Amino acid sequence: MSISDEIFIIANQLANQGKQPSVALVKAKLSHSVPLPKIVGVLKSWQHDPSYISLDKKLEKEKPVEKSSANYPELEQMIEKALIPVHQELSEIKSLLNKLINQTND
Repeated sequence: MSISDEIFIIANQLANQGKQPSVALVKAKLSHSVPLPKIVGVLKSWQHDPSYISLDKKLEKEKPVEKSSANYPELEQMIEKALIPVHQELSEIKSLLNKLINQTND
């Protein structure tokens, strides 16, 4: 966890308790010593996010939502139909390439 993450988490925890995050309150809760200008700078950019109170919560929020094509059978069929000409063209290209290779080998 970065120093900024830790400061954001502490600030959110304090705000959730109804307290205004201050440099002194944050500094008292930090796991190690951090220069005051760093705390001030991070607090200036901080915006209250009540759910961001631990690093695990942040990671959960950042996980992309996985969408399986199984949930969209119509879309899958449309994609398959759209790919038919591409597969045909690829087969033609492979055939022409093989002919070309055979001609150069002769």
